[in-house]
Amino acid sequence: MAAAQAADTQLMLGVGLIEKDTNGEVLWVWCYPSTTATLRSLLLRKCCLTDENKLLHPFVFGQYRRTWFYITTIEVPDSSVLKKVTHFSIVLTAKDFNPEKYAAFTRILCRMYLKHGSPVKMMESYIAVLTKGICQSEENGSFLSKDFDARKAYLAGSIKDIVSQFGMETVILHTALMLKKRIVVYHPKIEAVQEFTRTLPALVWHRQDWTILHSYVHLNADELEALQMCTGYIAGFVDLEVSNRPDLYDVFVNLVESEITIAPLAKEAMAMGKLHKEMGQLIVQSAEDPEKSDSQVIQCWWPGQL
Repeated sequence: MAAAQAADTQLMLGVGLIEKDTNGEVLWVWCYPSTTATLRSLLLRKCCLTDENKLLHPFVFGQYRRTWFYITTIEVPDSSVLKKVTHFSIVLTAKDFNPEKYAAFTRILCRMYLKHGSPVKMMESYIAVLTKGICQSEENGSFLSKDFDARKAYLAGSIKDIVSQFGMETVILHTALMLKKRIVVYHPKIEAVQEFTRTLPALVWHRQDWTILHSYVHLNADELEALQMCTGYIAGFVDLEVSNRPDLYDVFVNLVESEITIAPLAKEAMAMGKLHKEMGQLIVQSAEDPEKSDSQVIQCWWPGQL
């Protein structure tokens, strides 16, 4: 138990704080331990406070060069001790994919910062989770790392939703993942992109590999360079301009139009035969069964894997 807890607590890499002040300035205010300038500018880009469209995204997550980031952003109420701050984001970086775990922990850290207006309490809680896997606070809620199993995170999305949207074409996504191809997913809403992309690795459940997931990518030179170093990936974008970048994908998914496009250069490798058709039918039939849960649907395709 102690060894498992130690392994779990070694997954967190750092915590940071970004603020938007009453003048509209967005600043990287604090972090523990230190972080690189590259990662800091990436996280400022990912947090919605620097967006010009002023949309508040309460929680976003993604991956950059094997570091996962989780960002919770809130508006500061008038009653808070933070008089010169309108919004702030709490950022956690970690080695593992577990959005529910880090969303829960960042929410607790947000409540602490709202109440105390100082990062000290946040740092104490972060260190408590880092060393013991737990932080308890009567007024701000408790957090226990071991409550958040990685497999639950893998099963949190809905395979059935993907099949209901794309039907037999889901087999294209399945084939692309089996062949370790590059899948790019577009939707203007980041929440839709994240929900869809996080579910796709479950189509190849036998691998249980979520390192292929890059659920929030900007058309930024450094981010694209990091992405293109990966052999196969699932990458989520909110900028439609990505559709004009065939160098980034073998399969392009437009969630708005419910369209899946195979890039010309990938057509030969992605040619569909009788086996693919049979797999497609199995995928659709099992997913359309109202009695079956998402995990039971996966079990139909990958018997004995769950």
